[in-house]
Amino acid sequence: MNFNSNINMPVIALLGSGSMGTAIIKRIGAGKTILLGDISEKNLKERAQELRSSGYIVETQIVDACERESVRAFAEKAASLGSVKYFIHTAGASPNQAKPEHIIKLDLVGTAIAIDEFAKVITEGGAGLIISSQTGYMMHLTPEVETKLAMTETDKLADLDVVKTTAMTNSGAAYIISKRANHLRVRTAAATTWGDARARINTISPGIIVTPLAYDEFKASGDDYQEMIDSSAARRVGTPEEVAAAGAFLLSDEAGFITGTDLLIDGGVIASIESGRYQLHVR
Repeated sequence: MNFNSNINMPVIALLGSGSMGTAIIKRIGAGKTILLGDISEKNLKERAQELRSSGYIVETQIVDACERESVRAFAEKAASLGSVKYFIHTAGASPNQAKPEHIIKLDLVGTAIAIDEFAKVITEGGAGLIISSQTGYMMHLTPEVETKLAMTETDKLADLDVVKTTAMTNSGAAYIISKRANHLRVRTAAATTWGDARARINTISPGIIVTPLAYDEFKASGDDYQEMIDSSAARRVGTPEEVAAAGAFLLSDEAGFITGTDLLIDGGVIASIESGRYQLHVR
Protein backbone atom coordinates (compact mmCIF):
# COMPACT_ATOMS: atom_id res chain seq x y z
CA MET A 1 0.00 0.00 0.00
CA ASN A 2 1.30 3.47 -0.90
CA PHE A 3 0.31 6.09 1.67
CA ASN A 4 2.35 8.92 0.14
CA SER A 5 2.91 10.83 -3.05
CA ASN A 6 6.44 12.07 -3.70
CA ILE A 7 5.41 14.72 -6.23
CA ASN A 8 7.37 17.97 -5.69
CA MET A 9 8.96 16.70 -2.49
CA PRO A 10 12.55 17.76 -1.77
CA VAL A 11 15.15 14.99 -1.97
CA ILE A 12 17.60 13.72 0.65
CA ALA A 13 20.45 11.56 -0.65
CA LEU A 14 22.31 9.35 1.82
CA LEU A 15 25.46 7.61 0.59
CA GLY A 16 26.31 4.83 3.01
CA SER A 17 23.30 3.33 4.79
CA GLY A 18 24.83 2.91 8.24
CA SER A 19 23.48 3.66 11.70
CA MET A 20 24.50 7.32 11.95
CA GLY A 21 23.24 8.28 8.51
CA THR A 22 19.96 6.49 9.08
CA ALA A 23 19.50 8.23 12.43
CA ILE A 24 19.89 11.61 10.72
CA ILE A 25 17.43 10.60 8.00
CA LYS A 26 14.83 9.69 10.62
CA ARG A 27 15.08 13.21 12.07
CA ILE A 28 14.79 15.15 8.81
CA GLY A 29 13.21 12.77 6.29
CA ALA A 30 9.49 13.25 6.90
CA GLY A 31 7.76 14.74 3.87
CA LYS A 32 10.80 14.24 1.64
CA THR A 33 11.95 11.66 -0.88
CA ILE A 34 14.88 9.70 0.52
CA LEU A 35 17.43 8.15 -1.83
CA LEU A 36 19.65 5.57 -0.16
CA GLY A 37 22.92 4.51 -1.77
CA ASP A 38 25.16 1.66 -0.67
CA ILE A 39 27.39 -0.96 -2.26
CA SER A 40 25.46 -3.70 -0.42
CA GLU A 41 22.06 -4.63 -1.82
CA LYS A 42 21.29 -6.39 1.47
CA ASN A 43 21.96 -3.24 3.49
CA LEU A 44 19.82 -1.17 1.14
CA LYS A 45 16.86 -3.53 1.41
CA GLU A 46 17.06 -3.66 5.20
CA ARG A 47 17.35 0.12 5.64
CA ALA A 48 14.65 0.84 3.09
CA GLN A 49 12.24 -1.56 4.77
CA GLU A 50 13.03 -0.06 8.18
CA LEU A 51 12.27 3.45 6.93
CA ARG A 52 9.25 2.57 4.79
CA SER A 53 7.64 0.72 7.70
CA SER A 54 7.74 4.03 9.58
CA GLY A 55 6.12 6.01 6.76
CA TYR A 56 9.14 7.44 4.94
CA ILE A 57 9.32 7.59 1.15
CA VAL A 58 12.41 5.68 0.05
CA GLU A 59 14.22 4.93 -3.20
CA THR A 60 17.44 2.92 -3.40
CA GLN A 61 20.43 2.60 -5.69
CA ILE A 62 23.53 0.41 -5.50
CA VAL A 63 26.60 2.68 -5.46
CA ASP A 64 30.31 1.99 -5.46
CA ALA A 65 31.52 5.01 -3.49
CA CYS A 66 35.06 4.52 -4.83
CA GLU A 67 34.07 5.02 -8.47
CA ARG A 68 33.27 8.44 -9.91
CA GLU A 69 30.84 7.16 -12.53
CA SER A 70 28.85 5.27 -9.91
CA VAL A 71 28.69 8.27 -7.59
CA ARG A 72 27.77 10.53 -10.52
CA ALA A 73 24.92 8.20 -11.46
CA PHE A 74 23.72 8.32 -7.86
CA ALA A 75 23.76 12.12 -7.85
CA GLU A 76 21.90 12.21 -11.16
CA LYS A 77 19.34 9.75 -9.80
CA ALA A 78 18.78 12.05 -6.83
CA ALA A 79 18.27 15.03 -9.16
CA SER A 80 15.79 13.04 -11.26
CA LEU A 81 13.61 12.55 -8.19
CA GLY A 82 13.27 16.25 -7.42
CA SER A 83 15.15 19.17 -5.92
CA VAL A 84 18.18 17.83 -4.02
CA LYS A 85 17.92 19.65 -0.71
CA TYR A 86 20.29 17.54 1.41
CA PHE A 87 23.26 15.24 0.83
CA ILE A 88 24.68 13.09 3.64
CA HIS A 89 27.86 11.06 3.16
CA THR A 90 28.81 8.28 5.57
CA ALA A 91 30.56 5.76 3.30
CA GLY A 92 33.93 4.67 4.62
CA ALA A 93 36.11 1.84 5.91
CA SER A 94 37.73 1.77 9.33
CA PRO A 95 41.40 0.92 10.03
CA ASN A 96 40.55 -2.55 11.25
CA GLN A 97 38.41 -3.27 8.21
CA ALA A 98 40.75 -2.45 5.37
CA LYS A 99 44.29 -1.99 4.16
CA PRO A 100 45.71 1.51 3.60
CA GLU A 101 45.14 1.34 -0.16
CA HIS A 102 41.40 0.78 0.22
CA ILE A 103 41.03 3.43 2.91
CA ILE A 104 42.70 5.98 0.65
CA LYS A 105 40.48 4.95 -2.25
CA LEU A 106 37.23 5.12 -0.26
CA ASP A 107 37.67 7.51 2.66
CA LEU A 108 39.93 10.03 0.92
CA VAL A 109 39.33 9.96 -2.83
CA GLY A 110 35.79 8.57 -2.68
CA THR A 111 34.64 11.26 -0.29
CA ALA A 112 36.21 13.95 -2.46
CA ILE A 113 34.40 12.53 -5.49
CA ALA A 114 31.07 12.71 -3.67
CA ILE A 115 31.70 16.34 -2.71
CA ASP A 116 32.47 17.10 -6.36
CA GLU A 117 29.49 15.33 -7.86
CA PHE A 118 26.83 16.54 -5.44
CA ALA A 119 27.98 20.14 -5.90
CA LYS A 120 26.58 19.76 -9.43
CA VAL A 121 23.06 18.78 -8.31
CA ILE A 122 22.50 20.40 -4.90
CA THR A 123 19.79 23.02 -5.00
CA GLU A 124 20.21 26.64 -3.96
CA GLY A 125 19.73 26.77 -0.20
CA GLY A 126 20.61 23.10 0.11
CA ALA A 127 23.08 21.58 2.53
CA GLY A 128 25.59 18.77 2.64
CA LEU A 129 27.05 16.85 5.55
CA ILE A 130 30.12 14.62 5.49
CA ILE A 131 30.52 12.25 8.43
CA SER A 132 34.26 12.28 9.11
CA SER A 133 35.96 11.23 12.36
CA GLN A 134 37.71 12.52 15.47
CA THR A 135 40.85 10.94 14.00
CA GLY A 136 41.10 13.94 11.69
CA TYR A 137 42.54 15.75 14.72
CA MET A 138 45.06 13.07 15.64
CA MET A 139 47.96 14.02 13.38
CA HIS A 140 49.54 17.45 12.99
CA LEU A 141 50.33 18.08 9.33
CA THR A 142 52.29 21.02 7.97
CA PRO A 143 50.37 23.92 6.38
CA GLU A 144 51.92 22.99 3.04
CA VAL A 145 50.63 19.42 3.25
CA GLU A 146 47.19 20.59 4.36
CA THR A 147 46.99 23.00 1.43
CA LYS A 148 47.78 20.16 -0.96
CA LEU A 149 45.15 17.90 0.61
CA ALA A 150 42.62 20.71 0.34
CA MET A 151 43.35 21.98 -3.16
CA THR A 152 44.71 19.09 -5.25
CA GLU A 153 42.38 17.83 -7.98
CA THR A 154 40.41 14.87 -6.71
CA ASP A 155 41.76 12.42 -9.27
CA LYS A 156 45.34 13.30 -8.25
CA LEU A 157 44.92 13.05 -4.47
CA ALA A 158 46.29 9.52 -4.23
CA ASP A 159 49.51 10.67 -5.91
CA LEU A 160 50.42 13.18 -3.20
CA ASP A 161 53.68 12.47 -1.37
CA VAL A 162 51.98 12.43 2.05
CA VAL A 163 49.57 9.79 0.77
CA LYS A 164 52.17 7.60 -0.94
CA THR A 165 54.51 7.69 2.08
CA THR A 166 52.97 8.54 5.47
CA ALA A 167 49.45 7.29 4.74
CA MET A 168 50.67 3.98 3.40
CA THR A 169 52.66 3.07 6.51
CA ASN A 170 49.57 1.55 8.16
CA SER A 171 45.78 1.65 8.06
CA GLY A 172 45.58 3.99 11.05
CA ALA A 173 47.72 6.63 9.35
CA ALA A 174 45.73 6.28 6.12
CA TYR A 175 42.49 6.78 8.04
CA ILE A 176 43.74 9.82 9.96
CA ILE A 177 45.03 11.58 6.86
CA SER A 178 41.84 10.75 4.95
CA LYS A 179 39.63 12.18 7.68
CA ARG A 180 41.71 15.33 8.01
CA ALA A 181 41.41 15.73 4.26
CA ASN A 182 37.62 15.47 4.60
CA HIS A 183 37.66 18.59 6.78
CA LEU A 184 39.94 20.44 4.39
CA ARG A 185 38.06 19.45 1.22
CA VAL A 186 34.75 20.55 2.71
CA ARG A 187 36.22 23.88 3.76
CA THR A 188 37.45 24.42 0.21
CA ALA A 189 34.17 23.29 -1.37
CA ALA A 190 32.21 25.65 0.88
CA ALA A 191 34.10 28.55 -0.69
CA THR A 192 34.09 27.22 -4.28
CA THR A 193 31.77 24.67 -5.90
CA TRP A 194 29.20 24.44 -3.12
CA GLY A 195 29.39 28.14 -2.41
CA ASP A 196 28.90 28.90 -6.12
CA ALA A 197 25.75 26.75 -5.98
CA ARG A 198 24.53 28.88 -3.04
CA ALA A 199 24.58 25.77 -0.87
CA ARG A 200 26.29 24.90 2.41
CA ILE A 201 28.46 21.93 3.35
CA ASN A 202 29.96 20.91 6.71
CA THR A 203 31.55 17.93 8.40
CA ILE A 204 30.90 16.15 11.67
CA SER A 205 33.72 14.26 13.41
CA PRO A 206 32.23 11.64 15.74
CA GLY A 207 34.29 10.03 18.44
CA ILE A 208 33.56 6.55 19.74
CA ILE A 209 29.94 6.01 18.74
CA VAL A 210 28.28 2.67 19.41
CA THR A 211 27.32 1.09 16.09
CA PRO A 212 27.77 -2.45 14.73
CA LEU A 213 31.00 -1.21 13.12
CA ALA A 214 32.26 0.11 16.47
CA TYR A 215 32.06 -3.35 18.05
CA ASP A 216 34.47 -4.62 15.40
CA GLU A 217 36.83 -1.78 16.33
CA PHE A 218 36.48 -2.51 20.05
CA LYS A 219 37.47 -6.13 19.52
CA ALA A 220 40.43 -5.28 17.31
CA SER A 221 41.79 -2.48 19.50
CA GLY A 222 41.89 -4.35 22.80
CA ASP A 223 42.24 -2.03 25.78
CA ASP A 224 43.05 1.08 23.69
CA TYR A 225 39.42 2.08 23.19
CA GLN A 226 38.57 1.62 26.86
CA GLU A 227 41.56 3.74 27.88
CA MET A 228 40.49 6.41 25.41
CA ILE A 229 36.97 6.44 26.85
CA ASP A 230 38.20 6.50 30.45
CA SER A 231 40.52 9.45 29.76
CA SER A 232 37.80 11.58 28.16
CA ALA A 233 35.69 14.16 29.96
CA ALA A 234 32.42 12.34 29.17
CA ARG A 235 33.82 8.94 30.22
CA ARG A 236 31.33 7.17 27.99
CA VAL A 237 30.64 6.29 24.39
CA GLY A 238 28.27 8.28 22.19
CA THR A 239 25.14 7.17 20.36
CA PRO A 240 24.03 7.56 16.73
CA GLU A 241 21.12 9.65 18.00
CA GLU A 242 23.51 12.22 19.49
CA VAL A 243 25.30 12.51 16.16
CA ALA A 244 21.93 12.75 14.42
CA ALA A 245 20.85 15.66 16.62
CA ALA A 246 23.94 17.62 15.61
CA GLY A 247 23.63 16.57 11.98
CA ALA A 248 20.01 17.62 11.78
CA PHE A 249 20.94 21.04 13.14
CA LEU A 250 23.77 21.57 10.65
CA LEU A 251 21.47 20.63 7.78
CA SER A 252 18.63 22.84 9.00
CA ASP A 253 17.85 26.44 8.10
CA GLU A 254 18.76 27.35 11.68
CA ALA A 255 22.37 26.67 10.69
CA GLY A 256 22.07 28.78 7.56
CA PHE A 257 25.16 30.85 8.44
CA ILE A 258 27.37 27.80 9.08
CA THR A 259 29.40 26.33 6.22
CA GLY A 260 32.87 24.93 5.70
CA THR A 261 33.31 23.92 9.32
CA ASP A 262 33.75 20.72 11.33
CA LEU A 263 31.86 19.84 14.49
CA LEU A 264 33.82 17.53 16.79
CA ILE A 265 31.52 15.21 18.77
CA ASP A 266 33.91 13.07 20.79
CA GLY A 267 33.11 13.47 24.48
CA GLY A 268 36.48 15.14 25.00
CA VAL A 269 38.83 12.51 23.55
CA ILE A 270 40.84 14.96 21.46
CA ALA A 271 41.07 17.32 24.44
CA SER A 272 42.46 14.40 26.45
CA ILE A 273 45.08 13.67 23.79
CA GLU A 274 46.09 17.31 23.43
CA SER A 275 46.43 17.71 27.19
CA GLY A 276 48.57 14.58 27.52
CA ARG A 277 46.08 12.58 29.56
CA TYR A 278 45.83 9.94 26.84
CA GLN A 279 48.78 8.67 24.81
CA LEU A 280 47.71 7.97 21.26
CA HIS A 281 48.99 4.87 19.45
CA VAL A 282 48.48 4.83 15.68
CA ARG A 283 48.37 1.34 14.15
